[in-house]
Amino acid sequence: MTGKLREAPGRRVALDPEAAQVLFGINDEHLHLLEHELGVEISGRDQEVFLEGSGADLDVAERILVQLGGLAAAGHLVDAASIRTALQVAIEQPEVSLERFFTDTEVRTAKGRAVRPKGPNQKRYLEAIRTHDFVFAVGPAGTGKTFLSMAMAIEALNSRLVRRIVLARPAIEAGEKLGFLPGDMIEKVNPYLRPLYDALYSLVGFDRASRLIERGQIEIAPLAFMRGRTLSEAFVILDEAQNTTPDQMKMFLTRLGPGSRAVINGDVTQIDLATGAKSGLVEASRILAEIDGIAHIRFDRRDVVRHELVKDIVQAYERHEQGRDQDPPRS
Repeated sequence: MTGKLREAPGRRVALDPEAAQVLFGINDEHLHLLEHELGVEISGRDQEVFLEGSGADLDVAERILVQLGGLAAAGHLVDAASIRTALQVAIEQPEVSLERFFTDTEVRTAKGRAVRPKGPNQKRYLEAIRTHDFVFAVGPAGTGKTFLSMAMAIEALNSRLVRRIVLARPAIEAGEKLGFLPGDMIEKVNPYLRPLYDALYSLVGFDRASRLIERGQIEIAPLAFMRGRTLSEAFVILDEAQNTTPDQMKMFLTRLGPGSRAVINGDVTQIDLATGAKSGLVEASRILAEIDGIAHIRFDRRDVVRHELVKDIVQAYERHEQGRDQDPPRS
């Protein structure tokens, strides 16, 4: 536990004085997190940390403290989410430099705002978007698919790599009917597009987002509105793609013109299509798997970056679905 330094054999890590307080966290919460996850004992005082535990766990703890300490000393934000990300990367990819992980894939979306990956798969996702014109990302809710693709779209617009951003989403009723919602067609489908607006507002703020939308540099529309169009010099994001039909997916993929790129996001465990209907995302992922220039990224529950309990919820549903698949059919 944190507190007075022990005199027992172990490892001592010296940190930059200005970085130590940031790295320790409020009431040493970051050190407590490392203790809990690695099973080591950590004592911190001033700018020194003393570690006790098994060799492999000590190696991981020391690596995290030293490299994140360097980032903190350079002025980078180090919070509890950074510690969790560093733990995952250090354990799953021990050859990867944490300093490079947190800085090389940084996404600049607005003045003073940087978005960083929160795990190896998020890093692969960002790298795939930078190097491929078409990217399919499949995985559970809360893995950052919408937010990160939006951040990359904003970066591309700011860098003038594209002239506009087009955000599309199928308006599939998940237990509700459009006809019973008030207003005209645009007002009826707006609730289905709200997650896209939320991500946009979070990244650039309401005022700038409104200006970009008014100028036509950002368009948010139901997937059905894409039919018959050619989208050139655009960064196009299709969200909730698991709810497209095969015909809709083919229509969307053939809208892309010169200078455009597309990111297709979805969660194949949450398909709201009619029973028996095929998902365009599932079919397209299979048909296009071998085409060069198209990247496929798979997220799982380890990549969930929402509330810590969301990972447990996703895992519980996975176990439930697996059990149901193994149940004998009813006579």
